[in-house]
Amino acid sequence: MPKLLITGAGGQLGKEFASLAAIFPQWDFLLPTRQELDITNTEQVEAFFTVHHPQYCLNTAAYTAVDLAEQEQENAFAINAVAAEELAVICKIYNTHLVHYSTDYVYQSGIDRPLKENDPTHPRGVYAASKLAGDQKISKILPVATIIRTSWVYSSYGHNFVKTMLRLGQERPELRVVFDQVGTPTYAYDLALFTLQLIEKVESGLLELHQLAGIFHYSNEGVCSWYDFALAIFELAGISCDVDPIESREYPTPAQRPHYSVLNKAKIKQVSGLKIPHWRNALQRCLLKITL
Repeated sequence: MPKLLITGAGGQLGKEFASLAAIFPQWDFLLPTRQELDITNTEQVEAFFTVHHPQYCLNTAAYTAVDLAEQEQENAFAINAVAAEELAVICKIYNTHLVHYSTDYVYQSGIDRPLKENDPTHPRGVYAASKLAGDQKISKILPVATIIRTSWVYSSYGHNFVKTMLRLGQERPELRVVFDQVGTPTYAYDLALFTLQLIEKVESGLLELHQLAGIFHYSNEGVCSWYDFALAIFELAGISCDVDPIESREYPTPAQRPHYSVLNKAKIKQVSGLKIPHWRNALQRCLLKITL
């Protein structure tokens, strides 16, 4: 029975993998939280691999506090770059296929068409730079690894934009949300399921692991601004709250956000042959979970 190690299983993406484990009974899911497996502790990770020998490692562990990273540069790089590099080294030693999750923040290059995997990177801010460094270190050590860059991740678990809007929409009659940052929301459940479907294709012989080597993009389909996303949340949740569109300069943050980060997903769709749901469909499914 193949073993799938999900690092950072206490986070929103990790919890979505845990929720899907029952659908894939043919695999043994290893779901340690950060307290149980800290990827910055190389000795602990090596010991875990020695005991369990996972065939796949899905690295959902990351430092994702985008604004706080500006003050905690060392911590952000320790998790997103150094630990990612060490994890790649260990995966290489144990012949474990690594799937690593990255971010649209690495681009920020002013391109105003859907971004491709080979587009130039231009990270602005500590979080973006630390994630790009992790991507580069993994690619150098383990070229066969799968790096999936995604955007605007949310879930029924943890803290995210959707849950914040649901809370604020019930507390306030009016909100101001930026309209000049455009991208695509990603439901963490869909990202987790897509990843497991890729592995299922590999295990059934429909895909070769080498076809999953390199950088890929995944988000839900469609395009919107954060303003559009907020409107959709309130509409689908039945919440009456006025939303005023504002420019990013009216809502300054310590870290700069990408103004355009729509991801071109042609590569991963062509390789996998899998369909990707539209972001409104995904949002509706997530809201049903939250309100149950």
